[in-house]
Amino acid sequence: METRPPQAAVSWKQKAYSIIFESDTPAGRAFDIALLWAILLSVVVVMLESVRSINAAYGPYLRAVEWGFTVLFLIEYIARLVVVRRPLTYALSLLGIIDFLSIAPTLISLVLPGSQYLLTIRTLRLLRVFRIFKLGRFVGEGEFIVRALKASRYKILVFLTAVLTLVVVIGTLMYVVEGGQNGFTSIPKSIYWAIVTLTTVGYGDISPVTVLGQSLASVLMILGYAIIAVPTGIVSAQMATPTVPASAPPAFKQVICHVCQATEHRPEAEYCWRCGEKL
Repeated sequence: METRPPQAAVSWKQKAYSIIFESDTPAGRAFDIALLWAILLSVVVVMLESVRSINAAYGPYLRAVEWGFTVLFLIEYIARLVVVRRPLTYALSLLGIIDFLSIAPTLISLVLPGSQYLLTIRTLRLLRVFRIFKLGRFVGEGEFIVRALKASRYKILVFLTAVLTLVVVIGTLMYVVEGGQNGFTSIPKSIYWAIVTLTTVGYGDISPVTVLGQSLASVLMILGYAIIAVPTGIVSAQMATPTVPASAPPAFKQVICHVCQATEHRPEAEYCWRCGEKL
């Protein structure tokens, strides 16, 4: 015979869930805003710790604050697993993985010193700001750019293949023309020179000396200016393609499904569009 959990426990979990996962209540909104501030401050602490002079003067204090934030985020992560109906589903979701990665570097730093600087991955959690402040229009514009990139992916792939072929051929020619005595000690290093020259950044750590090598480099630099405009033109042309205009961005209910973590439910929806669970 199936036993039901006590009503007090159910209501406690429901209240905690609405605070942690939803932002359409004052408590949930306050929780999310406090979480955003904690994320920003923790990233600033990691950045300050990477500055040698600041680390020498305040290193122990910064590490203590860093561990404090890590413990805070660990408690928050455990709380999310406790209140959600299917913890494994949440843990394996994109947001769940990002939440775990935001605390993992500090723990790994106990074994691999220096890995705590990877805590800047916490900035990915700032994407929640679009949900908290209901900036749906910005999300729609982002999806517009993503659609344009997806529609142009084959053209961009062909372009990148042509560029890769070009730098391999010219890099090999420069290796043959200049040789190791002028810094072109191998074909991979010569290809590296071709890439930085084609992209017009030209670090200057390797440069041709012979007349033939300088002539080849001049041709490659001129090609660089022409090539840079190609991917921009491809994506711009795709974005300029007429599409069916939307009269207004869709309005969504600020509720996350307890079971599958799905969002973007219609205001009139009573059940999850993905798994059918009652909202």
